[in-house]
Amino acid sequence: MSRFWGYLSAIIVAMLFGVWYSLDKILLGYLHPLVLAAMVYTLASMFLLLIRISPLNSSLLEVIHRQSKVETHITGKNYVTLFLTAICGAVMAPALYLSGLDQITAVNAALLCNVEILFIIILGVLFLKETVKAKDILGFVFLLLGAIFLSTNNLQGISFQQNLGGSILVILACFFWSMDTTLTKFLSNKRDLFLLTGIKCGIGGLILVLISLFMGLSFNLPLNAVPLLLFVSLGCMSVSMLLIYIAIREIGSTRTGSIFSTSSLFGAIVAFLILEEPLGIFQLFFGLLMFAGILILYKEVNKD
Repeated sequence: MSRFWGYLSAIIVAMLFGVWYSLDKILLGYLHPLVLAAMVYTLASMFLLLIRISPLNSSLLEVIHRQSKVETHITGKNYVTLFLTAICGAVMAPALYLSGLDQITAVNAALLCNVEILFIIILGVLFLKETVKAKDILGFVFLLLGAIFLSTNNLQGISFQQNLGGSILVILACFFWSMDTTLTKFLSNKRDLFLLTGIKCGIGGLILVLISLFMGLSFNLPLNAVPLLLFVSLGCMSVSMLLIYIAIREIGSTRTGSIFSTSSLFGAIVAFLILEEPLGIFQLFFGLLMFAGILILYKEVNKD
C-alpha cells in the first residue's frame, strides 16, 4: 500500500507543477522570472514553517507517514545535504534555466528539459543503487516520448541553429534539478518534513531575493494578482515539496523523476481549461502513452 501512495504522490506533484507552469504564464506578465521564483519559494517557506510550529504539525505528520518507518533525528550531515538540495534545485537550476531560455526558443528549452529524466535514471542507478529492469526501461521510454511530444507541441518550431551556450545552460539546469531529486533520497526517511521543506524553500527564496535585489528587479505586483501568487506558492509549491519526499521515499528517485515528466500533460490540460490554448487528439494520445508507462512501472514494482 505504501508503494501506491508513493506513485499517487508523484502523480499529484506532476499535476501541481502542471498547474504551476500554466499559472506562471499569467504572473510572468507582471514579474521577472527570478522575482517570481523568489516570491514563490519565500511564501512557501513561511507557510511550511508556520505549520511546523502550529498544533497541526503532529496530526499532519501522522497522516503523511502512516505506517512508514521514519527517523526522528536530523543530523548535521542531513542539514548539509538539505543545503545542497536547496542550492541545486532552488537556486542553480532556475538561474541556469532562465539564463539559457533567454538565448534560445521556448520550444527548444522544453525539448532539452526532458534530459532531466535521463539524468535522474543515471544518478539513481549509479549512486543510489536503484534497480532498473527490462519493463522499467519500456516505461521510461513511454514517459520520455510523451514528455517530448507534449512539451514541444508535435515537435514544431524546433531549430538547433541557435546559441549553443543557451542550450548548454538549460542542460546544466536539468542536471542540477536531477541532483536535487537524487540528494532528496537521503532525507526522505525523516519525520520532520515540514521543517526540512520549509528550510529548503527558505534557503532558495532568500538567495533568489538577494539576487533579484542586486539586479535591481521590481517586486511590484497588482493586488488582483496576489491571490494567484498565494495559490501557486501555498497550494502548488508547498504541497509539492512535501509529496516529493513521500514519493522518493516509497518508490525511489528514478521512478519519481520519470513520473514527474507527466507535468507536461497536466500543464497542457490546465492551459486548455484556463488559458484556452489548443489541446489536440495527438496530445491526448501521448498523454495516455505516459500513463501506460506509469502502469508498467507500477506493475513491475508490485512484483518485487
